[in-house]
Amino acid sequence: MTTSVLKISDITKATRFNLKPDADEKQAIAERLNILGIRKLTFTGEVAPTGSRDFVLHARIGATVVQACVVTLEPVISRIDEDVTRQYLADLPEITDAAESEMPDDDTQEPLPELLDLSDAMEEALALALPPWPRADGVEAVEISVAAPGETPLSDDDVKPFAALKSLKNKLSDTDEN
Repeated sequence: MTTSVLKISDITKATRFNLKPDADEKQAIAERLNILGIRKLTFTGEVAPTGSRDFVLHARIGATVVQACVVTLEPVISRIDEDVTRQYLADLPEITDAAESEMPDDDTQEPLPELLDLSDAMEEALALALPPWPRADGVEAVEISVAAPGETPLSDDDVKPFAALKSLKNKLSDTDEN
C-alpha cells in the first residue's frame, strides 16, 4: 500500500489516492473489526482544500468481506461499494459535555488534523458499511425463550406494554359503565 498519511499543510490542490492493503494489512483490519476476513479492499478518491482552511475527502470504498452469520455462525460473504465523504473543518463547533446534547446534523464533519491517515479513514468507512446482522442464505430469525431456573419465560404478549395498557383501559371502562 502506498503511504497513507498526508500532511494537511502540504495539500494545496486536490490530491488523489488509491489504497489497496496487502494480505497482512487486510487480516489486521479484519481482526480489529472482529470479522472473519477481507478478500478485497480498495479505497480510492481525493483530498482537496475547500476555502482557506478546510478540506474535504471524497472517496469510494470497495470491499468483499466475510462475516459470521448471526444465527448459524457460518461464513457470510458480503460486497460493499459505497461513496465516502468527510469534511475536515478548522473551526468545527465543539460539542459540550452537557448531560444531554444533540448529535450534529452532519456526521461527515470532523476536526481538521495535522496529519490525515487515509488508512484510518478507510477502516472507519469499512466499519460503518459492514452489514450489522449478516445472515446465511435461507436462514430466518430464530425465536428463543430464556428464563432463570424456575421462572416462566416472557411471551411476546408480555413485552407489549401498550397491549397491557389497552387491556387496563378496557377493564376501567367496563367498570365505569356498570
